[in-house]
Amino acid sequence: MATPKSWIKAARLRTLPLALSGILMGSALAWFYGSFNLAVFVLALITATLIQVFSNFANDYGDFQKGTDNHQRLGPTRTMQGGEITPAEMKKGMWIIGGLSFLFGIALVYVGTWEYCKIAFSGFIGLGILALLAAYFYTAGHKSYGYIGLGDLSVFLFFGLLPVIGVFFLHANYVETAIILPAISMGFFSAGVLNLNNMRDIENDQESGKITLAVKMGSRNSRIYHIALISWGWVAALIFTLHQQESTWQWLFVLTFPLFLFDLIKIYNTKDDRLLDPFLKRLALGTLAFTILFSIGLILAF
Repeated sequence: MATPKSWIKAARLRTLPLALSGILMGSALAWFYGSFNLAVFVLALITATLIQVFSNFANDYGDFQKGTDNHQRLGPTRTMQGGEITPAEMKKGMWIIGGLSFLFGIALVYVGTWEYCKIAFSGFIGLGILALLAAYFYTAGHKSYGYIGLGDLSVFLFFGLLPVIGVFFLHANYVETAIILPAISMGFFSAGVLNLNNMRDIENDQESGKITLAVKMGSRNSRIYHIALISWGWVAALIFTLHQQESTWQWLFVLTFPLFLFDLIKIYNTKDDRLLDPFLKRLALGTLAFTILFSIGLILAF
């Protein structure tokens, strides 16, 4: 029987900062534009956390079933790979976490839309179901889109555009066009984390039939692609701040730029893909730091 320690390991807590960054960004933007709902903020954080844990469970399950998680994999040993959690236990865990995600998601959407727009309520419920399906079919199921190079696009949408714009709407009940730029930043940074993961596992993924963009592009081009992702994320944030500046506080996020720059240089110069693993956590935490400072700037500007 799986231990609590194994379930915590399967939840992969180090991925949570990335999952929560979009919620923080969307909520801070809502505050900046004069609309903030504390209940929406809290429920969105809970829902995003549960969906991310569900995604991690499904990823563990899918990669194990397909044989991608094996002795050649360079990242941390997964729970199913190490025999800590059985397939039956993981399925049960996915049902429980998926169910909780859906229930909290309904509460979130109800608070954010029901009084103002019942059509939006139905639309957001549909998006929530889509998010759960996307989390599952990334690596699980017979037609896993993560195995055909579509993972980057999914991460861009579900960690960038949808959480930032969606949470903003739940706060404000409208969409401000300018917020698409910070949403793009979150999407590109999140895709950068996935790209690092795929670069680290490029050899094993290729041998296992998992054709990621990193596998398609190769090691060197994946590094160039990574630089482009991070650069585009920064450009989007800078353009937004230039056009929406109300206070110099809004430039606080620039303090994190050296962290991104130094890591980009190190990543480009790291020739052994096996040494890329620490940069995943650094980019996830760097994105969270960026988001927090960006959000503080927006709050102080308002």
